[in-house]
Amino acid sequence: MDFHFNSEQTQFADALKRWIARDYGFEARRAIVHSEAGVSDAAWATLAELGMTALPVPEAQGGFSGSAVDMFVVMQELGRGLVVEPYFATVLGAEFLRLGGRHPQLLERVASGDLKLACALGERQSRHELRDMATRAQPDGDGYLLNGEKKVVLHGAQAGMLVVSARSGGEQRAEEGISLFVVPSDAAGLRITGYRTLDGLRAADAVFDNVRVDATALIGAPGEGWPILDAAADYGAGLLCAEAVGAMEAIFAATLDYLKTRQQFGAPIGKFQALQHRMADMVIHLEQARSMALLAAVKLGSRDAGERRRAVSAAKYRINAAARYIGQQAVQLHGGMGVTDELPAAHYFKRLATIELTLGDADHHLARFMAQPGFRDNSMEGEAA
Repeated sequence: MDFHFNSEQTQFADALKRWIARDYGFEARRAIVHSEAGVSDAAWATLAELGMTALPVPEAQGGFSGSAVDMFVVMQELGRGLVVEPYFATVLGAEFLRLGGRHPQLLERVASGDLKLACALGERQSRHELRDMATRAQPDGDGYLLNGEKKVVLHGAQAGMLVVSARSGGEQRAEEGISLFVVPSDAAGLRITGYRTLDGLRAADAVFDNVRVDATALIGAPGEGWPILDAAADYGAGLLCAEAVGAMEAIFAATLDYLKTRQQFGAPIGKFQALQHRMADMVIHLEQARSMALLAAVKLGSRDAGERRRAVSAAKYRINAAARYIGQQAVQLHGGMGVTDELPAAHYFKRLATIELTLGDADHHLARFMAQPGFRDNSMEGEAA
């Protein structure tokens, strides 16, 4: 496997680095986070101008047909820059639309930067099991009536349209009977309540009260949305792994700089052997996390759903563990300053903690990995050997 990025991927990364360094520094980000909107229209326009919104969209809809590895490069830089714009939510929504194959005009708007998306998937009782949904889609003439509530919809209040999962048949936790819809955020009967999250991003709760949508709002076939939901969730988890790698690289670099400049007993504390050992452990976690994130990005393009699931769950489990270790060590090595709002380390730590809980925590992905076909047989063969 070639782990070197090509020239186009490097150009995308360099363009983002230059923009973040010039216009999206730490203080500029803090101002955006604490603004009423919580996002910046100017920053979003720049992302669109740089081609980031078009990258994951198929060429037929005005995009660049970027692969998951292309997106790895972008998400890594956004993680390094702690960018709070609704990019992840939008490209995840675009993946639903791409897999559904029914809304080319919406993908064109995403590519141009004209449309922001959000994904209303989780519910109060579901935690990380996205198939566990009480939201219902009741047939109504040539359309559907949606009723239910979705929780922690990332950038739900900033989106023009929501990708919504609802049950049109089957039991509450069954894979059968799941339908997916794209719903305008201003639809009658839809109430969206936005708020700021721990990491400075925005999320919302969405209540659907007899929200009527036409059959054209369906993403994929009615009642057969689980394969799309499963694949898109893996795609989103893979993007978060890449973002986490960027954030871990940044918090590691900030910690290393601090150890080189903080003086104690007349010498930089980075010369203390105990602290050097802790930094070495952080490097090991970081390198393992980067390798697993790259593997997941490659396997997201696999036609074998089992192979994709194994790679993504393994990566998310390992990266969640690395993010927790590196984040905690960075805060401790900064001392009391590590938890203050004035220091970037605290913001990276919060973002990493949130990524850990988004689209499956470590326990969820470990159980999912172990549940894949062949795991038990392979484990038994290893024990016998």
